[in-house]
Amino acid sequence: MKIQVLGVGCPKCKMLMESVQIAVKELGIQAEIEKVTELSEIVGFGVMTTPGLVVDGKVVSAGKVLNVNDVKQFLSKA
Repeated sequence: MKIQVLGVGCPKCKMLMESVQIAVKELGIQAEIEKVTELSEIVGFGVMTTPGLVVDGKVVSAGKVLNVNDVKQFLSKA
């Protein structure tokens, strides 16, 4: 599973990255976690408001700071 956190480094983006890391650890899944900070790449996903969360190439959230439980739900569906 590939998980990408989209954001240029704002506090909300950092909070989402922390939630993703905790969720992956708690679920015990193997995942590649990548932080995407390049604005052109973020826009390439069609995301105009960060932070964004991409799971296996599909944007599942944009413009929201998800908590650990929210992230777990998205990862469980993937």
